[in-house]
Amino acid sequence: MTLSVAVQMDPVETIDIDADTTFVLALEAQERGCAVYVHQPRDLVFRDGRVMAHARPMHLRRRKGGHVTLGGEALMDLAGMDVVLMRQDPPFDLAYITATHLLEKIHPGTLVVNDPAEVRNAPEKLFVTGFEGVMPPTLIASSARAIRDFRDEHGDIVVKPLYGNGGAGVFHVAPGDENLASLLEVLGRMHREPLIVQKYLPEVREGDKRIVLVEGEPVGAINRIPPAGESRSNMHVGGRPVAATLTRREREICALIGPELVRRGMVLVGIDVIGGWLTEINVTSPTGVQEINRFDGGKVEALVWDAIEKRLGRGGHGRLHTKAPFSV
Repeated sequence: MTLSVAVQMDPVETIDIDADTTFVLALEAQERGCAVYVHQPRDLVFRDGRVMAHARPMHLRRRKGGHVTLGGEALMDLAGMDVVLMRQDPPFDLAYITATHLLEKIHPGTLVVNDPAEVRNAPEKLFVTGFEGVMPPTLIASSARAIRDFRDEHGDIVVKPLYGNGGAGVFHVAPGDENLASLLEVLGRMHREPLIVQKYLPEVREGDKRIVLVEGEPVGAINRIPPAGESRSNMHVGGRPVAATLTRREREICALIGPELVRRGMVLVGIDVIGGWLTEINVTSPTGVQEINRFDGGKVEALVWDAIEKRLGRGGHGRLHTKAPFSV
């Protein structure tokens, strides 16, 4: 039976098909015979109690310069979909939060991955604070005095926006750096939210490990090595992915957080670990799947869709149920 799948994402025409996780998730759905549609968050419409989107049928292929064919746009009732993949990139701002509120209205009748209410309740740098013994020393504060005291205690620190992403706005501040006050002034003008400050982990020079979990179980990892002269290892800023396996400590972290991820409806999650310390739990649109596939020879996106189909089967008393998407 054919599943109907809507992919809520940033413009599909501009993605890097060799790196984008959403691309392979949608391609896997297509290969399984699903009817795949695409829309952006700004295409969402709420009217008369219905959550709709200006969506287009989408056909993908792994061909650079010709990876997507889009059909005609129609206003579609998302309650008529089997699955909505919420895959737009952060920032986790009010626009993002609004999208979670709207998609929450159709979930779980339409399965939204990841659960939009739980995504809203699990900001990636705050979510980590709910697990004991896994984070490096961490401060969340707006107070310059509190941040100075934290640096006095721990020496090297990393200062970053609480809701930042992709390595943007991340600063390594050494004990003798006289620019801390100016940095806090600039960041304070740019962000109304508190900052997150953590003890600098020198192990980052050896890599920031991205571990992907599906239904709370680790299914693969890559290590991201920062470029020379850079403390950030995000691939957006030049981090180099290399093959990686999990240490005993990393497996313990996964075992600790996995059951909570499942309870919250987090089908696909990416966590970041530096030197055995968990720094982020990425639940919005986690990446790294294609890099893991290349190193491991696997197909993580197939595991994700196995998990989605299993969730649909549970909802349908052991059978995959399908809906007929319709325009309004």
